[in-house]
Amino acid sequence: MLKMGFIGNGKSTNRYHLPFILERENIQVKTIYNRNPKTATWDKIEGVHYTTDLEELLTDPEIKLITISTTQSSHYEYAKKVLENGKNVLVEKPFMMTYAEAEEIFELAKERGLIVQCYQNRRFDSDFLTAQKVIESGKLGELLEVEMHYDYFRPEIPESVHEFKFYDSYLYGHGCHTIDQVLSYFGKPDDIHYDVRQLLGAGRMNDYFDLDFYYGITKVSVKSSYFRIKARPSFVLYGKKGMFTKETKDRQEEHLKLFYMPSNEDFGIDLPEHYGTLTYVDDAGVWHEEKVISEVGDYGRVYDDLYEAIINGKPKKVTDEETLLQMQILEKGVEGCK
Repeated sequence: MLKMGFIGNGKSTNRYHLPFILERENIQVKTIYNRNPKTATWDKIEGVHYTTDLEELLTDPEIKLITISTTQSSHYEYAKKVLENGKNVLVEKPFMMTYAEAEEIFELAKERGLIVQCYQNRRFDSDFLTAQKVIESGKLGELLEVEMHYDYFRPEIPESVHEFKFYDSYLYGHGCHTIDQVLSYFGKPDDIHYDVRQLLGAGRMNDYFDLDFYYGITKVSVKSSYFRIKARPSFVLYGKKGMFTKETKDRQEEHLKLFYMPSNEDFGIDLPEHYGTLTYVDDAGVWHEEKVISEVGDYGRVYDDLYEAIINGKPKKVTDEETLLQMQILEKGVEGCK
């Protein structure tokens, strides 16, 4: 049994972590630290101890893993405290404010013989897993181009912000999802082209980004905006022999927002109308167009991997190098914003 705790008791903890952990019999949430319990809006979970004393969490000898689920400005401070108290740590994304902070935290973990990892749950999005399945089927032929879109129509968010903060930008807050998907599957790129904008002008938040990652002849584009009244397809893949289009995103977040939990057998499962379309020409020159049944996503797989790393000594799946490279990309991307 892996016993763990949380620093933070807000939306991230209760929506994107706990529903998946509670489904796992080999992981137990023992303690949740909440600095301001008067502001808590989530129901307490039976059998979990809630505390306002951080030391109580940090010094509990039974707890082997602590997840930090707070605003990114506090990630470095909390991660350092957790490691100094001899516990493994999982940190919500974006991992840290800067590359330098991330590098220091990874070095401290190595010195203490502990695991520190970023919570990259979007590696287990259904649409991303389905795109991988299509690429690996070989039906597209040699891969030429990948478009990944993460769109919103929430103009009220950038319109309400009247100063630029690099760590509170759209690239940091949302690019950390899709950039990790690119790096986890395709690896380190040969080159990156950055188009990161403040559509409302200087002194406002970054609200748009378009990053192109180059891998030989393959270009992988990550595009996102707060001003898309109709979202672009989640994934579009182009190869020498065909293309694949997945219009809709993974449904786990959609269900979690409706409090439809992973305990339901159809949680996060695509319906036939959500399936992507694969169009290709086979080796005999025959034209095909078919629906591709979506893979099943599961954010809880992050904790499955951590369990194996902490309890059974297996390598962690989100490497330090991937996280450090992402921090470099985020910092580079917002250099021109002010």
